Amino acid sequence: MSGRRWPVFLLARELGIGGSERQLAVTAASLDRSVFEPHVGCFHEGFRGEELRAAGVPVVRIPVTSFKSRTAVTGGRLMGRYIREHAIQLVHTFDTPLNVFGVPVAKAYRTPVVLSSQRAHRELSGRFRPLLRVSDRMSDGVVVNCDSIKRQLVAEEGVSPARIQICYNGIDTAVFHPDGRQRPGGALTIGVVCALRPEKGLRTLMEAFAIARQHHPCIRLQFVGSGPMLDDLQKLASELCVSGVVNFEPTTSKVSEWLRKIDIFVLPSLSEALSNALMEAMACGCAVIASNVGGNPELVLDERTGLLFEPGDKESLAKKLAVLIENTEIRSTLASQASSFICNNFSLQASTRRMEEIYLRYLVAR
Repeated sequence: MSGRRWPVFLLARELGIGGSERQLAVTAASLDRSVFEPHVGCFHEGFRGEELRAAGVPVVRIPVTSFKSRTAVTGGRLMGRYIREHAIQLVHTFDTPLNVFGVPVAKAYRTPVVLSSQRAHRELSGRFRPLLRVSDRMSDGVVVNCDSIKRQLVAEEGVSPARIQICYNGIDTAVFHPDGRQRPGGALTIGVVCALRPEKGLRTLMEAFAIARQHHPCIRLQFVGSGPMLDDLQKLASELCVSGVVNFEPTTSKVSEWLRKIDIFVLPSLSEALSNALMEAMACGCAVIASNVGGNPELVLDERTGLLFEPGDKESLAKKLAVLIENTEIRSTLASQASSFICNNFSLQASTRRMEEIYLRYLVAR
């Protein structure tokens, strides 16, 4: 490579709180600058835009407001000019909107390498699913964050296994670690940190908590996150007569602080890829219970790094909660093994090095 630095362009719809946005930001900021020259593009900026600029990564806004408006045309031209002006050698789109927009634009402007991403299961893509099948075939490769998604793309979308690259999400273990754990008020706390959306299965958690509390009245339930399910969950807490021991905290940047206050972290998702929130909870020393879907069992090795239950089964979840509530030693052992597992296998450094390997494989072979 003769010491060459490769200009690469990473794109997402917005630079805010989501998992894809977070992974884009940490990847762009952590790439080896002696090998790569990272650039970031987005439709809408968020707080991660300033984080990236502070890390020396240029950020360009591509002001597309609708794929059916003229902004899609002007945005495509702006993106194309940016690719040419900065001699971009690789474009990598990180989410659905940029897959269906950025991949065709990058191809039209003859970018040498174009990669897309699939970071959630396709049934969540809605009306974009047919367009994603087009971008799958236009891109040179598809980066996924767990084996579960790879299997789905091969079986249901017809993508060749050779064109799919797995890069697990990475956790900043300098931020997410178990040191300084605390239990507010002495109450054993069950909790979750996630967007309050239907596919997260949060009603199951609330119902299982109410069952468990019949035998363990001192436990508390903590939700950290915002979203469309908030009103429904608050109403359900009232119906189940647990409002007084259920707390709701809106989305916050102080995720690690909240995780170190949670004893048992539950991710009851009905659909999940590789959950950043689950990895962060494990890294912070929570004992974890997760639904047996998607990438969850790639992180939660049942009875080794946590416990698994079948999605939507409140009775099963209540029994798993009881095991960890009643057995301090089991809870402590699983929490310790989970934290070590994440530190050893899913660090930010490991994720970034893997993404660099993927980029160089395509760049050198082009």
